[in-house]
Amino acid sequence: MIKRIIFTATLLLSFLLISAQNSNDIYNINVKTIDGKDMKLDSFKGKVVLIVNTASKCGLTPQYEGLELLYKTYKDKGFVILGFPCNQFMGQEPGTAEEIVKFCTSKYNITFPLFEKIEVNGDNTHALYVFLKTKLPLETTKNDIRWNFEKFLIDRDGVPVKRFSPKVKPAELNAEIEALLK
Repeated sequence: MIKRIIFTATLLLSFLLISAQNSNDIYNINVKTIDGKDMKLDSFKGKVVLIVNTASKCGLTPQYEGLELLYKTYKDKGFVILGFPCNQFMGQEPGTAEEIVKFCTSKYNITFPLFEKIEVNGDNTHALYVFLKTKLPLETTKNDIRWNFEKFLIDRDGVPVKRFSPKVKPAELNAEIEALLK
């Protein structure tokens, strides 16, 4: 009897994992907010979303300013930015959740949602980034996130539509965001 229950549970779990991986949108993915609360990305249904892995001690950190400007410009039209701190690139996000929030709000007046620090490459890659890298792979043999501030643009249906290099500045995304907001 116990073997049958374990077998059935394993079968069900396998089905759920395969279904989640085969999904074309981000809505079934669970994340944690910067203050540790569970959240499903279906909270952002109907919005154009920009997902960014962030860091506070990086040469690209000033992109926070441009990201906040994008957010303020388009948030009332159905746009949101989701910031995911990551410490995988030369330890450039070493802070605690509280330190990250304090830095982002005091230095850049960030008002867009921030999430729990995650890994974007390697064995412990967060499910969101496994999904994003699968849906929008690089044209090289290595499909890793290249550095802090790599960006993924998601349409109103939750489907990833474009991946941007960390070097692409937020101001360069206006036209693409506006096209998806129409």
